[in-house]
Parts: sequence; C-alpha cells; structure tokens
Amino acid sequence: MRRAVAAAAFVAGLGAAAGPAPAQATHLLVVSGLGGDPAYADAFYRDGAALVDAAHGRLGLADSSVVFLAEDPARDPKRIRARSTTENVARAIDDLARRSRPGDRVLVVLIGHGSDDGEPRLNLPGPDLSAGALAHLLERLDGRQVAVVNTTSASGAFVAALARPGRIVITATRGAGERNETVFGRYFVQALSADGADTDKDGRISLLEAFEYARREVARAYRQERELQTEHAQLDGDGDGVATMAPDSSAPDRLAAAAFVLTGSPTLAAAAADPALRTLLERRRELQQKIAALEARKPTMDAAAYEAALDPLLLELARTDAAIRGGGARAP
Repeated sequence: MRRAVAAAAFVAGLGAAAGPAPAQATHLLVVSGLGGDPAYADAFYRDGAALVDAAHGRLGLADSSVVFLAEDPARDPKRIRARSTTENVARAIDDLARRSRPGDRVLVVLIGHGSDDGEPRLNLPGPDLSAGALAHLLERLDGRQVAVVNTTSASGAFVAALARPGRIVITATRGAGERNETVFGRYFVQALSADGADTDKDGRISLLEAFEYARREVARAYRQERELQTEHAQLDGDGDGVATMAPDSSAPDRLAAAAFVLTGSPTLAAAAADPALRTLLERRRELQQKIAALEARKPTMDAAAYEAALDPLLLELARTDAAIRGGGARAP
C-alpha cells in the first residue's frame, strides 16, 4: 500500500517537474510542409501559425527562439521566417546550434504530408526531407535536450531513424502503413495553445501532457465521426527506438516526456522571490534525476534492491511536491 500511494503521488507530480535552470532556454522550430491542395496548405499554415503564437504567448519563448518555416512565406511575412525547403531546414538547425547552449531544450515540430517509399519522408517544396537526413542534421544539436514531434501521415518510421539517448520522438502514426490524413497535429497544437491539457493544473504543459491530450482528442474525434481510427500516435521518450502508445506510469518514456516542460510556471516565478521554494524545486529536480538514473539501471539490478532504492525516493518526492504545492510552507 505504501508503495502504491507513493507511486501515485509521483505520477501526479511528473507534470510539475521542475523547469530548466536559469541558464537554460527553450527553442522551437516549426516546419510546415507542402500542402498540394489549397485546403491542406491552409490547414498546415493555420496549425503552424497557432503554434508560433502559443510559443510567443502562453509558452513565453523569446522571439529569437522561435523559427517558423512554411510553404509560402509571402502569406505571413511577420510569422514565417523562410520557405520550408530542406536547405532552409538545415540552415535553421545550424542557426539553432550556434545560438543554443548545451542543456537547452529544442523542440522540432513537423507539420504536413508524410510518405514512405522505402525511407520515411516529410514532403517539402523541392526535395523532401528524409528521416535519415533529419537525423544527420540533429547531430549538430548534441548536448541539447531535443524533442521531435512529427504530426504527418506515415510518420511512425521516424522513430527508428531519429532515436538516440536523450532524444524524445513523437509521431502521429505507429508505422509507415498509416498513410491517411492525420488530425494529431491539430490537437497537439491545441494542447499548447488552449486550456485542457494541463492535467495537474500547475500552469504549464509538459510534452507528455501534450502527447496524451492529443492522443485522447484524436480518439474522441474518430468516435464522434463514427469512423475507424486510422492513426495511432506513439512516443519514444528514452531514445531506445521502441515507441509506445500509452507509456506506463514509471516507464522511462513517460519520465523523459514529463520532464520536458514547455510553458512558464507561476510556481517558478514565485520561487524567484522565495529562497525556501527555490530549495524545494532544486530538491525535486535532484530526486527526479535520481529516479530516472535508477530506472535506467533497473534491467541490471536485483528486483528487491531496485524496489528498496526506489521507495524512499518516491516518498520523498511526494512530500517535496506537496510542500511545493503548499507554497513552500511545509518542509518535506
């Protein structure tokens, strides 16, 4: 019973994972691909623009940290930095590598049509961007915390191509065979731009919360339309190349995605003026790092030793989280 209570408290606290240290920053690259049909071009632009607006507004990212590449830059010169060609994607990632620092968070969101003719691709004006080419480009961001969200059809195969330790990959489909138009991207953007995804009500959204919100809304949309669901989003959070559609509460996939927090936090703002609260937030960050490290060692540990090491960490994390929610008034 004690273990169950502690685990439940831990899961509840994941979405409230401590944000990046002051030296860290979050960067967003949005790539909206080739529409083909005017209706698709409109939809892809709207999703990209809404995500950019959310980044500047709710997420509180600096203007210089948000890059939007789209099919037609003339449509919205204020938001769109350049045309979404493979060459410009490479330039944008090069620029991110120069401007960001080790430890910074980098979120790359791909919007549009996907295809797989032996290698998964994002359809762009001019040559398409293959998963292999994107993986090569992302090597320039070594040392950063990188997450890629591919919202396109046939995106599932991007997981194997992009997977590496320390990288999170989310795709709208579970394989290249799911080739129909997807709606996952619409709800992923909605998770970051509107209310509803913040399940723990801490005032910010983690990548896990956005993933789970979008996955739920996709299922609901198909039920309402009484259609067979043709897309099944998946998440690889620990970089092992094995994705899941519903990560277990203590799985490394879930832990990593929960710690990738995208919005600002009233708690963190209050901590700037409260040394006791800053201490609690730092302690929670240390505990979460210890739990993640322990999870990584689990396959090599005796089961009893693993449980004995995990239980006190979960209990202390639950007490620390309760103290944070109380504004730092109670010691853990």
